[in-house]
Amino acid sequence: MTGTFRSLRYRNYRVWAGGAIVSNVGTWMQRIGQDWLVLTELTHKNATAMGLVMALQFGPALLLLPLTGYVADRMDRRKLLLCTQGAMGILALGLGILTVSGLVRLWEVDVFALLLGCVSAFDSPARQTFVSDLVGEEDLSNAVALNSTSFNSARMIGPAVAGVLIASVGTGWVFLINAGSFAAVLVSLGFMRTSELRSTGKPRGAPGSLVDGFRYVRRRPDLFAILLMTALVGTFGLNFAIFISTMSVKVFHAGARQYGLLTSCMAVGSVFGALLSARREKPRMVFLLSGAAFFGIGLALAAVMPNYWLFGAVLVGVGMSAQTFSTTANGTLQTTTEPGMRGRVMAILMATFMGTTPLGAPIVGWVADRFGPRWALGLGATAGIGAACIGLRYLWKYRHLRVEREAWRFHVRLDPVSGAVPMAFAQGAGSA
Repeated sequence: MTGTFRSLRYRNYRVWAGGAIVSNVGTWMQRIGQDWLVLTELTHKNATAMGLVMALQFGPALLLLPLTGYVADRMDRRKLLLCTQGAMGILALGLGILTVSGLVRLWEVDVFALLLGCVSAFDSPARQTFVSDLVGEEDLSNAVALNSTSFNSARMIGPAVAGVLIASVGTGWVFLINAGSFAAVLVSLGFMRTSELRSTGKPRGAPGSLVDGFRYVRRRPDLFAILLMTALVGTFGLNFAIFISTMSVKVFHAGARQYGLLTSCMAVGSVFGALLSARREKPRMVFLLSGAAFFGIGLALAAVMPNYWLFGAVLVGVGMSAQTFSTTANGTLQTTTEPGMRGRVMAILMATFMGTTPLGAPIVGWVADRFGPRWALGLGATAGIGAACIGLRYLWKYRHLRVEREAWRFHVRLDPVSGAVPMAFAQGAGSA
């Protein structure tokens, strides 16, 4: 099997993908339910309160970084995922019971968000690197992109279903359904053929060897640039829960169904972006740069859209560019990092993606409350353009970027990767 879906020829990957998409639908349902619960039921459209919940949920990825990457490298990832996925299901069940019974309070949502964040901090790097145990190295980039396709396909379905359920039976049932969805991924992990899992070996060193991960990244100007770009975009640009909910409620005065539909609109673009990434043989820095640039432009356009439907249409483009950016970053780090360092480097990436969002979420929420949701979108747009400038600087300094004209067409030319970069990367990245 070749092309976009070539990773599906591996049985373990097919089993994993089937369980993951069911669980991802439930996860997106819970995200919409939690946002709606905080914004409209427990507060009076308070975006700052939502930003605090996001900070509690995604902050542990940054705080627990000294442990999470090391655990992902040293432990049996399948067993680790059985533990983390089970714990996340229990937390969803607890929040659902509190909400259905009418006993839920804002501080309880904060506590559940913090606990979920602590579990997710260990789950994310293990889940991201687990794909390397399921497929061969030659299909790793494709498998990463297909994982993103699955995640964003669920993003199309989950929010829309959540919006209908919230309006018809209440927010609590969304959490309960998500709790049940974790059974799918637990079953898929149980049905895997462990003899076919691909071990990458255990690295040497103590838990403090995360420092080695930082040293490794610092010696790699390409990876260092990618992490700087993701830090900027993650801090101010990936606050979609705040952007979409405040525009929906405060600007367009829409209900739960319409809010869920807007999130699904962005997911449509994300699926297209992930499928395009899956078709590419290798992730390239030029795609990362263009993804960041179009992300910034897309958010700027979304900020000035005059009505609900045009805003939703622009979100499709925002989703495509955001997915191109995140999938390229993920694929580049996974395919160009030495196997023994992969868990730690991916933990740094996940902490950068998710851990910087809590730093920016309260700021973005405050801007939305103080100046309006359109200004919050403008802040995210600035972050996207800034990230593109970082990528441009890397290509200019280390790859000697130049634009050449041939007849009526322009071509981007780059030098091969310098010898300071590990040979595995140099062999696959001589061009943009």
